[in-house]
Amino acid sequence: MRIVIQKYTIVEMLSIIRPIGAPMELNVSASENINGTLVLPLYEGSESVPESCEVGMPTSLKSQINRILSAGDFKAKKKSTMTLLGGEDGKAILVGLGKSDDCTSHDYRKAGAAVTAGIKKSHGNELTVRFDNAGVANMGAFAEGMMLRDYSYDKYKKKDDDEDDKTEVSVRITCSEEEAKELTRLVIEYNGICKGVHLSRDLGNCPPNDMYPEVFADMARDWAKGYDNVDVTIINYDEALKAGMGGLIAVGKGSARKPCMVIFEMNKNVEGRCPLLVGKGITFDTGGISLKPGANMDEMKYDMGGSATVFGTMEALAQTGHEGKVVAITCMAENMPAANATRPGDVIKGLSGKTIEVLNTDAEGRLVLSDGLWKAGEFDPEYIIDFATLTGACVVALGHEATGLWSNDDDFRTRIHEAGNAVDELAWPMPLLPAFEKEMTNSKIADTRNLGAGRYGGANTAAAFLKQFVPNRGYKKDGEQITWAHMDIAGTYWGSKTNTMVKDGATGVHVRTIHHLITKS
Repeated sequence: MRIVIQKYTIVEMLSIIRPIGAPMELNVSASENINGTLVLPLYEGSESVPESCEVGMPTSLKSQINRILSAGDFKAKKKSTMTLLGGEDGKAILVGLGKSDDCTSHDYRKAGAAVTAGIKKSHGNELTVRFDNAGVANMGAFAEGMMLRDYSYDKYKKKDDDEDDKTEVSVRITCSEEEAKELTRLVIEYNGICKGVHLSRDLGNCPPNDMYPEVFADMARDWAKGYDNVDVTIINYDEALKAGMGGLIAVGKGSARKPCMVIFEMNKNVEGRCPLLVGKGITFDTGGISLKPGANMDEMKYDMGGSATVFGTMEALAQTGHEGKVVAITCMAENMPAANATRPGDVIKGLSGKTIEVLNTDAEGRLVLSDGLWKAGEFDPEYIIDFATLTGACVVALGHEATGLWSNDDDFRTRIHEAGNAVDELAWPMPLLPAFEKEMTNSKIADTRNLGAGRYGGANTAAAFLKQFVPNRGYKKDGEQITWAHMDIAGTYWGSKTNTMVKDGATGVHVRTIHHLITKS
């Protein structure tokens, strides 16, 4: 089940992306008719159908809803729903918004997601959403929530015969004639962004036997063919080896599926500096020679969440017609133990020319990112943001509720934090102290070390390590370091049970944050 306004542009990603199936079509309408099941968002404490929602509503349905509300049987708590079936004049889904005095667009978004999550065959194939003077922003957020939640990854499940006969579900969001044009524009924009989120989820959810560096690279190349303003360059294993990408090579050389770097360029002929995104893309992480425990190792397919976020963001920008220049770099590798795998104790030299003492091969994400960050300097970007499911320490610190956020520029860190708040994706500011940098440059035999001296502050020391590979402008020794931020999404890219926009699996977190940052901040 999918919500679509226009056809999905990535139709067949080497047969590993979810089949499109029967879509849920979402339209904006100024009509007062109620087609199919009525969806009625309500504030807590509502005792009757709001007067503005009564137009065109059958008397018996209105009476049924009024009886339920006056009796207090539906309290309209946030994200709550109630289905009314069996009435003479139609069906209804009541959805709670919570108290009116503290209800925000985020609550409308969550309410929309709650409706999609609860839709069943008994609701029929037509829904009409009617609001009580909610305003365009809130109505748009409700639609966005419906679209974000309209996702499942069932490519590998056998379909029952009756599932093949699914009928298209049509959703009409009603509004005034004055609101229709702006609401339509907003819904189309959100639809494009949601396609980016869903692509990020698809990439993360795909099993690692079908998702590995070469496949990701091929998908990126095929995706770029769908847009005139996007170019993709792939640096394969041999080219990376020749270029001196020692971090990327060290992580991926133990796998039969060799590493690569994928570079996305959007509107590359636009003059001036631009945002540059870097993603950690470990398509499966065994830990290498420093082997992980077996329990929950299957979840390490999500370790390419940083690259999935980057790819999804580029899709969202392309879908919404972004005209500015954006560059993205994804560092793809599979971390496997083998006779030729990197060992604890090895010293490697990365693209920057700096040496790294490898103390633990399970601290591999920072190694591939060290090359990606250094490579970013070639594009002289306005700023660099890297995304990585980097440390368990970040999950210990922030749980699954917030992404860790570090930066070498406090104002820039605040901009990202505020962009996350705007779309309800929390990125929490974390410290980048000189002591952490000193710890990560305190190797006795190399320029840096890939592991801190102790178990404390592990997410902070990881960020401090990455900072050593953020280049100065023009790679000048005494130049100004490029503005940079690091987002550790280890706790938020999967396993976030409080994220109401997704049922399970990969969340696609921060596609929306970065789209907002780039297009509206």
